[in-house]
Amino acid sequence: MNTSSIKYLGNLRTQATHLRSGDEILTDAPIDNNGKGEAFSPTDLLATSLVSCMITVMGIAARKRNISFSNADCTMQKIMADNPRRVHTVQIEIIIRENWSLKEKEILEKIALNCPVAKSLSQEIKQEVKFTYV
Repeated sequence: MNTSSIKYLGNLRTQATHLRSGDEILTDAPIDNNGKGEAFSPTDLLATSLVSCMITVMGIAARKRNISFSNADCTMQKIMADNPRRVHTVQIEIIIRENWSLKEKEILEKIALNCPVAKSLSQEIKQEVKFTYV
């Protein structure tokens, strides 16, 4: 079964529809690549998927281990390279507001760094991840 359908709307914009839920995502080419930059670019979604996957698998692992995990924020910066144009680096900060033990931190950080998206990306894409506990 298909996961999504994607339509080209013209003017460097697409609309992706998640078939099961009907949720939609618009993309727009970035300003530095002839677009308007009015929505996520496809490469923004790639980098955002990485972060979302990391915290999702942390949540799954925390739930399985009865570790509290309900308060985290993340920031991400995607750095592009040329020749060929591609994502070069994804810089991520995962800010966790939980009182985890050192062992819990080690387990959940390792799980995040080995999430399915992280393992699916080319090793040429640098993944710089910082975990901050507040």
